[in-house]
Amino acid sequence: MAELFDVPLSVSELTALIKKTLEEGFYGLTVTGEISNFRPSSTGHWFFTLKDEGASISAVMFKGSTWRVDFSPKEGDRVVINGSLDVYAARGSYQIKVETMTLAGYGEILAELERRKRRFLDLGYFAEERKRPIPAFPQRLGVVTSPTGAALQDILTVLGRRAPGLDVLVLPAVVQGESAAASIAARIRQANSLLLCDVLIVSRGGGSVEDLLPFSDEAVVKEIAQSQIPVVSGIGHEVDFALADFAADLRAPTPSAAAELVSASYAQLRERVESLAATLRQRTQSRLSIAEAHLARGSRKSLAQRTLTLFGSKEFLLANATRSLTQQIEQRLASWEARLVLAGHRLEALSPLAVLERGYAVVQDLDGRVIASREGTAIGEQLDIRFIDGKRRVSVEEDP
Repeated sequence: MAELFDVPLSVSELTALIKKTLEEGFYGLTVTGEISNFRPSSTGHWFFTLKDEGASISAVMFKGSTWRVDFSPKEGDRVVINGSLDVYAARGSYQIKVETMTLAGYGEILAELERRKRRFLDLGYFAEERKRPIPAFPQRLGVVTSPTGAALQDILTVLGRRAPGLDVLVLPAVVQGESAAASIAARIRQANSLLLCDVLIVSRGGGSVEDLLPFSDEAVVKEIAQSQIPVVSGIGHEVDFALADFAADLRAPTPSAAAELVSASYAQLRERVESLAATLRQRTQSRLSIAEAHLARGSRKSLAQRTLTLFGSKEFLLANATRSLTQQIEQRLASWEARLVLAGHRLEALSPLAVLERGYAVVQDLDGRVIASREGTAIGEQLDIRFIDGKRRVSVEEDP
């Protein structure tokens, strides 16, 4: 080796020697540390720094390996990685090329979840015979989740599209941290004690195994198992799971899927109505098309003949109606004329002029008052005598 180093090396030769030595000597490493400066690239690769209290090292996880990670890495996560050293010759730097990544303590968490699962199974929390069907058309839906989380917005968006008339009651709960399990269990218990809804969704968005631990707590699982209200779980993403999923009456892979399952009957009914409306439009159009075809087959001559026949029948009816109306009017006029003549004769018989024509006269004083008795006059008084053809003024002299 001393003779080798007596010969001057180029930078490339030295780097190649380092690369060969490091990559062959540090293979299959298992390293634990804290993620820092996490930088996912647009190409799908992950670049970050793995550090502890005394040192740090660059790390990369290429796109072909990231699918193995079942959580979303973020700043401050303590992880365990498997990989090997990789030397980047162009910069003369080295980094860890990561093949797998798990959260620190992940194995212990899975073991604890498995122990809880067996115990809850023995307690009957997961028994199929106690599970209730989800109502087809619930009137009110309760949602136990964070009021500010994305899960609630996803649920409301789906329901607004599929079942806009469904009443939604949000039961706000803490869904992460030490107080989360007690908060979630209390909301489920409250919904049952007050009968607040017809069906209940217990939900939160995705997260790490630690983030989802409250939904595997015995307090939450027990309340779901004992709930009189049917419960749908929609916790995390499709790859996530919690023990609440086994106790729920129905498990949905995501919060949005939970909303879709609850509103399935509403959506089917809406689709059925839309289908019937489309069928009605289609059949109506078909009938119109048939009528248009029949109309097109009729000749112009036959159409004109039918029109003339129709007009002729209506004209005959109009003529009869006109003649009948004329006769009724003439009869009415004749009746009224006869009654008018009779009334004229009666009026003429009662007229004072008719009396005057028979030789009688009317005696009046100068003020026009009728004198009906001799006692109403005085000697020397002037009176008017009214005849049929005029008046004469006379003076009262004395009794004859």
